[in-house]
Amino acid sequence: MTAQEIILVGVPLEEGAPTRGCCMGPDAYRTAGLRQELEAFGHSVRDLGNLRKEEVEPLTCGNPAVKNLEAMAGWTRSISKCSSKLGRDPVFPIFMGGDHALAAGSVAGLAEAAAESGRPLFVLWLDAHPDFNTLESTESGNLHGTPLAFLCGLPGFDSYLGEPVRHPLAPEHVEVLGVRSIDAKERQLLVKAGAGVSDMRRIDEEGIGAPLRQFLDRVKRHNGLLHVSLDVDFLDPGIAPAVGTTVPGGATFREAHLVMEMLHDSGLVSSLDLVELNPFLDDRGRTARLMVDLVASLFGRRVFDRPTRSF
Repeated sequence: MTAQEIILVGVPLEEGAPTRGCCMGPDAYRTAGLRQELEAFGHSVRDLGNLRKEEVEPLTCGNPAVKNLEAMAGWTRSISKCSSKLGRDPVFPIFMGGDHALAAGSVAGLAEAAAESGRPLFVLWLDAHPDFNTLESTESGNLHGTPLAFLCGLPGFDSYLGEPVRHPLAPEHVEVLGVRSIDAKERQLLVKAGAGVSDMRRIDEEGIGAPLRQFLDRVKRHNGLLHVSLDVDFLDPGIAPAVGTTVPGGATFREAHLVMEMLHDSGLVSSLDLVELNPFLDDRGRTARLMVDLVASLFGRRVFDRPTRSF
């Protein structure tokens, strides 16, 4: 990856998750040396600091389980305006979360910029969950489980931006990789929409490289822009405990790094989310350091560049 300008954007959003603490995620990435790691590869890095959510009008929802709808709308509007602007500039934005609800804003803005450029936006969703519930289907009411459904244009989300999403993702341009926990109603919505899903069973049988390689080939054939949304719970909780939605059986250390190394080799990635890091649940910064290490692999660190460390 040639030297480029990387823009760090902190998004201290935690209203989408049931456990408090994700608001500390952006500063944990800073403390773990994300900027310094990227600068070591010769990139110019600019940190815009932390975004603040917009204040919105009172909102209502027919599902009484839904929590913090006004906050989610305020965050989505603020983040989408920022990401839309960054998507038009020759920069690589990294959105440091914050829970996964932030992707409703980051991807919506990037999709708008991609549409103006005449190129399709593809999304690789690295997550234990597909986050494909709607405001009607969610039983928990936690809105970090809804952003991908919103982004694919499923109905009922007009309150997020005050209007329907302008440039919904084509579901066939989405790949959910590493999933291992899907709600029953969510599964029906996924199948109907036709989004790509590679669960851990497939990864166990074929290896993680096979489905990723197929997806990257599609992105390349369509001259697409590729956004990667990396959730901490994509990783096995044994190596990444700092997340409030742990699901056993996640990606191993080497599987996760292989994904990042393949993404780097493809040269297709144009933006990144880092989400669901909850430092309050971490073990002496272990998860934050691992996430920074994965970003380093995305930007070109090779296996034989890795220093020997004591853990």
